[in-house]
Amino acid sequence: MKNIVLFASGSGSNVENIIQYFQNNANVTIACVLTNKRDAKVIDRCNRLKINCLYFNRTAFTKTDCVLKIVESHKPDLIVLAGFLWKVPSNLIANFPNKIINIHPALLPKYGGKGMFGNNVHTAVKENNESETGVTIHFVNENYDEGAIIHQEKTLLSPSDSIEEIASKVHKLEYTFFPKVIEKLLLEA
Repeated sequence: MKNIVLFASGSGSNVENIIQYFQNNANVTIACVLTNKRDAKVIDRCNRLKINCLYFNRTAFTKTDCVLKIVESHKPDLIVLAGFLWKVPSNLIANFPNKIINIHPALLPKYGGKGMFGNNVHTAVKENNESETGVTIHFVNENYDEGAIIHQEKTLLSPSDSIEEIASKVHKLEYTFFPKVIEKLLLEA
């Protein structure tokens, strides 16, 4: 049995997609979802899908081993950041080397770093008249969006694409490829 722990900060659409992808897989369990926002929509999704979801604050995450202990208790084979916006503290990275992955809504190394998430990324892509964008799935290290790249997928852009259309194209890539890459990593673990 392979265990996944998910982290999310927002609506949780990627979390729900991952949960649904693995719901009929007897070899994979979504052990827990952790969120840093008390009012995150991911909590509602987890309640509806009957998945344990826990909220934590910044102190528990960065100043203590509280979140580390929770994660360790689930014995994860993989920790997946699915729309999680905080920098992962060194205690988690040190205890789970090459077991924490993230998805970024651009083709890293372009448009990465602090503050580069969601529409901030899509706006930058549009303003720079990029002909393509995509998603990058990468390992997490001590720096935002600088871990080793595991997988990238691209989509073509038209100059007439709105930020919303760019976001939609990127979301389609996320929903299609993120669960598949997670599954591949679990098989290799």
